[in-house]
Amino acid sequence: MRFKDWATRVLLISLMFMSLIVVLLIGRATKLQNNPTTSRASNPQVTAFSQYPQAQFQSAKEPEKKSQNVIKSPVKINKPVARYVTTQAFAQYRPNYQVVAVNPTNYGERYAQDANGVPLNNQPIIVLHETGYSASSAINFFQVAHSDESVQASYHALIKLDGTVVYLVPPEKRAFGAANSVFETPQGVETVQTNPNLPASVNNFAYHVSLETPPDGYDASSQQTHSGYTEAQYNSLAWLIAQSQVPDDRITTHHLVDRSGKKVDPINFDGNKFLSLLNTYRQVRPIYRVSK
Repeated sequence: MRFKDWATRVLLISLMFMSLIVVLLIGRATKLQNNPTTSRASNPQVTAFSQYPQAQFQSAKEPEKKSQNVIKSPVKINKPVARYVTTQAFAQYRPNYQVVAVNPTNYGERYAQDANGVPLNNQPIIVLHETGYSASSAINFFQVAHSDESVQASYHALIKLDGTVVYLVPPEKRAFGAANSVFETPQGVETVQTNPNLPASVNNFAYHVSLETPPDGYDASSQQTHSGYTEAQYNSLAWLIAQSQVPDDRITTHHLVDRSGKKVDPINFDGNKFLSLLNTYRQVRPIYRVSK
């Protein structure tokens, strides 16, 4: 056999092997791509709220529109002696959910220091609201850009009349839910001023959740003209908050934290019913530490 013929056969065999390897690799890649167990999944009912209020929720980036410097390292929080765990009742309740994008002008970063450069270490709170009008009207407002900082507003989550949970602002971000606000505790009042031109508020350490107002409650200012909230709303609210580590005594309302004298929501809210459901969906589990 001449050398030229031998070299040609070797080259053809090599090309056949390379083609076979390429076909096998393409087939494997296609199988992995079509396999649902290896694809990425995004489940807001697990990820959107379950991380709040761990330490990273107060880590912050420097927003472009603010002149204040933001410390990027997470703020230290007290180590808990117990933690909440969800129950079987929580696992059995499956509310519908939606994820809605909010215009970036209507929320910001959580600061690690206030406007005067003082480090912040506030423990998280949850503030309950109501929309005032329909859920769709609130969502539409949040999706519109607002250049006026006194107009910007948002919630982290909203619960419709049918119990649907609408995720709006990620928990690690600062929603603009309660301007000019203070949270009162036995140890004193808590509030944070992040903008020297605006009143201090609880927004930097608050998670804001709003209930959709019933149609008969539009423009209402008293319990007599407001029918309250649905059973589905109470269940979804308790289910949502059960995923947090915020204790009962740090769950409050917009009316209680407001210092403008204008906020009365959520009107006709049954706190006892809510807490009873919350305790059904989560329980306290002590954290045992080994003594050294």
